[in-house]
Amino acid sequence: MATIRLGDEAPNFVAQSTEGEINFHDWLGDSWGVLFSHPADYTPVCTTELGTVAKYTAEFEKRNVKVVALSVDGLTSHEGWVNDINETQNTTVNFPIIADEDRKVSDLYDMIHPNADDTMTVRSVFVIGPDKKVKLMITYPASTGRNFDELLRVIDSLQLTAYHKVATPANWNSGEDCVIVPAVTNEEIPALFPKGYTEVKPYLRMTPQPN
Repeated sequence: MATIRLGDEAPNFVAQSTEGEINFHDWLGDSWGVLFSHPADYTPVCTTELGTVAKYTAEFEKRNVKVVALSVDGLTSHEGWVNDINETQNTTVNFPIIADEDRKVSDLYDMIHPNADDTMTVRSVFVIGPDKKVKLMITYPASTGRNFDELLRVIDSLQLTAYHKVATPANWNSGEDCVIVPAVTNEEIPALFPKGYTEVKPYLRMTPQPN
C-alpha cells in the first residue's frame, strides 16, 4: 500500500457518492479540497462532525474549498444517516459523502489502520491544493471528534503561505502577524512587505499579514 506524504499528488479516483458519481480531480477543478473519512455511518461522533461541517459551508466557500466525506458504508445507509444528521444537528448536509464499500479509496489514502481497527477507517483529513497536491494530513483516532475551527485556521495558513513569502507562528489566526521566511533577505523586505517588519532576531522577523 502506498504511503501518501506531503507534496505528493492526491490519488485520483472515481466513486459513488450521495451526490452522484465523482471523479475526484475533475470534481475539485481549481478549488482547494478537504477529504475526510468516518469510521462508519450512524456513529455518534461522526454525526456531530458532519453536522458541524454543514454549518461551516459559508466558511469553506469563502476560502474556495470543496468538502467531501467518506465512509465504508453504502449509499442507502448514507442517505438514511444524512436524514438523522439533518434532524439531530439542526442543519442540512450539502456536500457529498462517498460510499466506499470496497475500500478502494480508503486503501488509496491509507485510511484503515489495522492496529486501531482493521475494518473501520480512522478519522483522516487531507487538505488538497488546486494543484492536486496534498498540503496537510491529520489523523485522529475514532474516539476523538475533529476541531473544524483548527482546520479552517490551517487552511488560512496554507493559502496565505502559498502566495506570500511568509510562515505562520504558533497559535496564529488570520489577521495576526506572520514570520518572514529565511530565504527573504533584509534588502528584499521593503518591496515584498510594504507594511514594514520587526526584527526580533536575525532569523525571526515579523510582519503584519500581507494579504
